Amino acid sequence: MNMQISRRAVLAAATAAIGTLKAEPSPLIPAIVKHHDESVEYYLKAQITDQSDRWRGTLKDEYGLPTWGSAGGMATSFATAFLHPDSKFHHDRTMVQRIALACDFLQRESTPDGNINLAITNWNSTPDTAFCIRSMATGAILLKRNNQQEVFALMDPYLRTAGRALATGGVHTPNHRWVVSAALSQLYEIYADPAYLRRIDQWFAEGMDIDADGQFDERSTGQYAPIVDAALVTIAAKLHRPQLLDYVRRNLDATLYLLHADYELVTEFSHRQDLNERRNAGSYWFPLHYLGMHDANGRYLTLSRQFASTAGSLAALMEYPELNQPGPSSAPLPDDFEKTFPGLGLGRIRRGQTSVSILKDYSRFFTLRHGEAVLNGVRFSSAFFGKGQFTSDEWSKEGGSYKLVQHLEGPYFQPFTPPRTIHAGEWNKTRKDRQQSQICRLEQIATITETKKGFRVRVQSHGTKDVPVAVEINFRAGGKFEGVEPAYKAQEAWILPSGATGVFRAGKDEVRFGPGLKQHTYTAVRGAQPKLDGPSVYLTGFTPFDHSIEFEV
Repeated sequence: MNMQISRRAVLAAATAAIGTLKAEPSPLIPAIVKHHDESVEYYLKAQITDQSDRWRGTLKDEYGLPTWGSAGGMATSFATAFLHPDSKFHHDRTMVQRIALACDFLQRESTPDGNINLAITNWNSTPDTAFCIRSMATGAILLKRNNQQEVFALMDPYLRTAGRALATGGVHTPNHRWVVSAALSQLYEIYADPAYLRRIDQWFAEGMDIDADGQFDERSTGQYAPIVDAALVTIAAKLHRPQLLDYVRRNLDATLYLLHADYELVTEFSHRQDLNERRNAGSYWFPLHYLGMHDANGRYLTLSRQFASTAGSLAALMEYPELNQPGPSSAPLPDDFEKTFPGLGLGRIRRGQTSVSILKDYSRFFTLRHGEAVLNGVRFSSAFFGKGQFTSDEWSKEGGSYKLVQHLEGPYFQPFTPPRTIHAGEWNKTRKDRQQSQICRLEQIATITETKKGFRVRVQSHGTKDVPVAVEINFRAGGKFEGVEPAYKAQEAWILPSGATGVFRAGKDEVRFGPGLKQHTYTAVRGAQPKLDGPSVYLTGFTPFDHSIEFEV
């Protein structure tokens, strides 16, 4: 079982929580209890217990660095197992001992401001303290509700210390405001400190960072959107602010159109570290399940039930006992649609197992997958003054096609008239003041059209003549090619010969593409972004360039 620890994992481990245990048993419980007990077994082995070790009470990551936030997540995991009657660790005093270790670590190793650190990057960090408390406060709430005062007392000192930090500390990024506020709302349930409410209201006075496409500022489907959704649900529930759930609904509704057939998320437009990473919708389990039950929304429940056994949180089912019910019936998710997100510059097309994204502002302007056959992206670049990597300035839907356009100029610069002295180090800042001459221009266009058998991608580059062009078609590793030949001086790279049709197979699925074009072998064009990881197939030519590639699935 993969138990790599991160603050995201801490949050996921502790949006888990327990309540009164009087609700009807949920059909989800046995699988979720089993998964929870497996995580507890891991923590029992991984938690540092050596009294001579400075970092006793927490975990170390893969690099041997201590992870402050993991202590809060473990405390709630142990508390949840201690409280839940179906857990193999129910009323096991080892859980109490391990909670004491984790809480002692946090109090001992917090900063004078009451914060924790994130050893890979953040120091005296209020945001990381908030992620930790999002986990830890859940366990404290459950212990308090179940009259476990002795065990709650182990958590109490650091919770108060952290509350002081959260009520005064700053943040780095938009989502941190809502994570801090959610942590404070949990602490407010425990302590009813008005300072917590004042700080929450300060953050919310800034307004919510959600756009008309249902995306938060960070555009992070695979990482921060589910964190924000979970935070807003928590605040809405704890502080009786149901209006916050409208933001969550808007984001979840958009997310239903940002899924591939296997429930993997579209991450191609993210502004954060999940950009182009493989993430699935399991990270949305808590907001999906909460609002699915709250709204009787069968579509949300379809998705939450898909991940219940692996992403479902035992602690959440305990903290919010209304979730511990069978719930309404599932409803089909959208899987045959064309939808545009104008603010994102994103077009999405789903035809069952086939899924396509068309993107403005990103070099991977077209992605496609058909079952297991995954095309990570189509890109192209021209050898135009080191600036010819195609990323569109304009994005539009014209009839049945998406059109992306880029305009480039490559000037030369004249001497100053009258002459002026240019000292060392001044060239770049004075270049804008020079008269330009011999200005070369290039217009590059990508047009994507759905066809009866798949999609057509037309690539155009024209203006300055005889500029080398290279089109890169990158696939997910693990498949096999037909019809291609090795590229010159490039690893994991092939060229599709002129007129040829290539085939990429993965499992039982395939994508056919062509016709090929090979007018030169210069694939690593100067100024282009480095080759994408995994196998890439190239088409090459010269400007004026106008070539259409048919992708059939």
